Amino acid sequence: MSGRGKKAAPKAKSAKSRSSRAGITFPVGRIHRLLKKGNYAQRIGSGAAIYLAAILEYLCAEILELAGNACRDNKRQRIAPRHILLAVRNDEELNKLLAGVTISDGGVLPNINASLLPKKTKASKDDDGGAKDTESQEF
Repeated sequence: MSGRGKKAAPKAKSAKSRSSRAGITFPVGRIHRLLKKGNYAQRIGSGAAIYLAAILEYLCAEILELAGNACRDNKRQRIAPRHILLAVRNDEELNKLLAGVTISDGGVLPNINASLLPKKTKASKDDDGGAKDTESQEF
């Protein structure tokens, strides 16, 4: 009577998170819980949390990559709020997305209005070594 003995107990499936199933780093379960608690809608689909987690992960990766480039340009090792601000404000799409956002300790973009810059004169272009039409300012 081979094959008629007790059946082997099925192996318990190891728990696999929804984040690892979706192949993303951001926590799908936590986002799903917060979506339910936030009263954004009566019902929240299971795909909504995965979609939102993927979007948030992409935005974070994009901002961190640009901020890392800004950090490297300034010869620094750590990303500071200043680097995040420079990354966001120099990127057209991120600037549009975060137009109304103030980044604490970020400062402002370096910008000098064109009317405040010194005017270029003809004398600087024509370097003939003399001041022909210049008068002294002595009174």
